[in-house]
Amino acid sequence: MKLKTCLLLLLWTTLALGLRLTQLTAKSPWTDEFSTLVFSLGNSYRTVSLDQAVSLDELLQPLQINSDANAIQVIQNLLTQSNHPPLYFILAHWWMQLYGGSGLVSLWVARSLSAIFGALSIPAIYLLGAFAFRSRLVGQIAAAMMAVSPYGIFLAQEARHYTLAILLVIASFGCLIAAIRHTQNQTKLPTLTVISWILVNILGIATHYFFVLTLATEAFVLLWEYPWKKKTLNAPWGQICVVAVATAIGGIVWLPIFLQNNSELTQWIENGESSQVLALLNPIFQILAAWITMVSLLPVEASALPVVIASGFVMMVFFVWAIPLLWRGFIANLQQPKTRAITQVFARIVASAIAIFFLFTYILGIDLTRGARYNFIYFPAVIVLVAASLAICWNPAINKLSSGKTAVALIWLMGLLSAVTVINNLGYQKYYRPDLFVQLVEKNSNSLPVLIATTHKTHVQTGEMMGIAREFKLEETPAKAEFLLAHQSQNADTSAAILQNAVSQKLLPFDLWLVNFYAPVKLNQCNPDTSISKNQPVDGYNYELYHCQN
Repeated sequence: MKLKTCLLLLLWTTLALGLRLTQLTAKSPWTDEFSTLVFSLGNSYRTVSLDQAVSLDELLQPLQINSDANAIQVIQNLLTQSNHPPLYFILAHWWMQLYGGSGLVSLWVARSLSAIFGALSIPAIYLLGAFAFRSRLVGQIAAAMMAVSPYGIFLAQEARHYTLAILLVIASFGCLIAAIRHTQNQTKLPTLTVISWILVNILGIATHYFFVLTLATEAFVLLWEYPWKKKTLNAPWGQICVVAVATAIGGIVWLPIFLQNNSELTQWIENGESSQVLALLNPIFQILAAWITMVSLLPVEASALPVVIASGFVMMVFFVWAIPLLWRGFIANLQQPKTRAITQVFARIVASAIAIFFLFTYILGIDLTRGARYNFIYFPAVIVLVAASLAICWNPAINKLSSGKTAVALIWLMGLLSAVTVINNLGYQKYYRPDLFVQLVEKNSNSLPVLIATTHKTHVQTGEMMGIAREFKLEETPAKAEFLLAHQSQNADTSAAILQNAVSQKLLPFDLWLVNFYAPVKLNQCNPDTSISKNQPVDGYNYELYHCQN
């Protein structure tokens, strides 16, 4: 690799790491991140008492660093209480143990592992782009675009497993490209490639179950390449079958665990729209939004309406200009003999991934488009296709436009501005804002003791309360707060009775805050304050305030 290539790649990687580490703890963690923290520490949500008032410290106990925990405990707790495979959680456990310490786990430490994996995707996507298109230019542009991708930064600034999964997706795509080349040349796959592909696929499934969807896109591409009309197969197809069988064996071990734990925790992605029109249209707009934000995202979630309008207008103008440019580059690659086949491969990956998303959404009733993060299964393929199109613009011998390099620079600059947008929580905002809720409590409860109650079904609700408790803990003078997780069975009246009993046992006066409390409320000694929740909504927290007095 030439010195200039290495220096450029180092520049993109350094920029990517810097962006991903900037303001890493400025945004409050949300429920999925709390799951990463609790399980990676080797702790359990089951230490938090249900159906009775608990103190702030007891609620936060699962977030305490546990020096006695080991990877075995991480695996046991995760497989019995969650719906994710354990690889990333084990790595996060070792990472947090490496930093040591005591007290509450550091959010910066937890998120930094994901940020580092995100930065490592820069040299990885360079290698994929350069190898696939046999072009260092495509690799460099792919690295530059990945470095500033708002979608990539969104995933990298969360204590979750998606950036590790993206690394493994890139590696698996690389093995796929190698296999396709060998099928075209009718030569055997190197043993190292076969073993590497199997290991990458098994590790991918052990990182996120949806990695299987990446494998499904690869299967579609291979089926397209399969010589159906030939009676005898050329050299590498037997080896590809070995990879498929070995991957299936390595992945099927997770099936019983997935089926056992994949119930209430995944209900949110089931298509429950009451309107048939919305059920039909929402997935289309949701997946379009995911594509757009892989390249550009200005402050469309800012609090100031003029900023939102201006950002939306600029993005619309940008894409009206950029999409024809990218499309011309895509068509040009299809027309060139050297790039036609590989462009078709990446296009088929993206097309099959979209088809899978819509199959789950419209046929199976599981709306995968609701989780933008699930697009990690084909995100690297989109970046490589964009880079290949921009490489056409960059090359004056093909593009024949003097402004081609300027266009590429403008598209990259838009990505950089979009990265700053995500870093400052003006795009891809967190689903929960416990910091705003705590400010409301401190403003409206007048230094009274408070009881914060929610209905509980899974550890998702525990995480919601942990977010509030953590914000109180960060205060220099935390409020006198207790928490009630009223477990809700099929009968909502159960939670109502638990609430009534907890309120009757607490000394008056105090303020009761009901947060995401989905049960009937009948409290004789508490009066509702209807002036608060209507005027001051908080993302992730539907709340009601009751003043409980003598």
